[in-house]
Amino acid sequence: MSSGSLALERITRRFGEHVAVNDLTLEVPAGELLALIGASGSGKTTTLRITAGYETPDSGRVLLDGNEITALPPQKRGFGMVFQHYALFPHMPVEENVAFGLEARGVGRAMRLERAGAALQSVGLGGAGRRSIQSLSGGEQQRVALARALVIEPKALLLDEPLSNLDPTLRQTTRDELRAMLHRVGVPALFVTHDQEDAFAIADRIALIRQGTLLQVGTPEDLYDRPASLEVAKFIGRATILPAEDLGDRVGVTIAALRREFASTRPAGSEPTFASARVVLRPDALEIAPAAEDGWKGKVINRRFTGGSAVYRVQVAGDTVIEIASSNMGLREGDVTGVRVVREPLPVVKA
Repeated sequence: MSSGSLALERITRRFGEHVAVNDLTLEVPAGELLALIGASGSGKTTTLRITAGYETPDSGRVLLDGNEITALPPQKRGFGMVFQHYALFPHMPVEENVAFGLEARGVGRAMRLERAGAALQSVGLGGAGRRSIQSLSGGEQQRVALARALVIEPKALLLDEPLSNLDPTLRQTTRDELRAMLHRVGVPALFVTHDQEDAFAIADRIALIRQGTLLQVGTPEDLYDRPASLEVAKFIGRATILPAEDLGDRVGVTIAALRREFASTRPAGSEPTFASARVVLRPDALEIAPAAEDGWKGKVINRRFTGGSAVYRVQVAGDTVIEIASSNMGLREGDVTGVRVVREPLPVVKA
């Protein structure tokens, strides 16, 4: 285990017959931000609560820097937490909200306020200490919550959907600020979210769980371009997933009797070829190519404008529909066009 790391070792938690977390093992090194993602009910929040000490696992251990802390109560773990709804006290000014955790640790008032001021400065809210919580924007409240977590000089940071209450524009700028601040702190950070865009924008690595079971952990690029399974490929990002012929380092794709071969990539440690395989076609790996001889012909059945590009759904054969992201925004529903692959290798997973 790396120095300063936070680890979950074979954690299992049951509620009656329901297994919320199933033999889960994860490690978050110091200075890394790991995003834990999954659908609603996948076990994300239970995992976070076990890490924080609010839930006790039925089996398994929680470790900090190699030392077991499974039986320690939350207040003894020295973790900073940022909650989904921030849990700020409306009757206290900003600086007292930030200093609250220091008071519980017996720090004197003058030192509390001095450290609270420094924490607010670190999140870009220097001079805001006397303001009321109600006067703050959603983004400012999020930063106050982060300052309160940082002021205790935490051994680890735990974040529970901290961006979910922000509007889309503020959310994008706050992602960058949050990532930079967390890296400056240099402690392990576990970030729970259901939003893939948040996870991809902020996290160094992502752990995807389903029904309490870890499906894959790796960089955002790993999960997007090299999914470990069909389940991961379906959950992460958007994709058209089609039957394919697995040729090892190449994959054959046949649509409407037109067969094409492409370079392929496969899950680490998998068998040399899959007898029954699926190819993962990401929208950004394709382009609209009306006159291309090496593409598949089809008809636009849906068009969605996304700002600098358009996303088309093109019906290429029978009920086969391919989704493409394109800077060509001149097509409309009903137009006949072509689709071709422009980025290889293509991910291949077991059917």
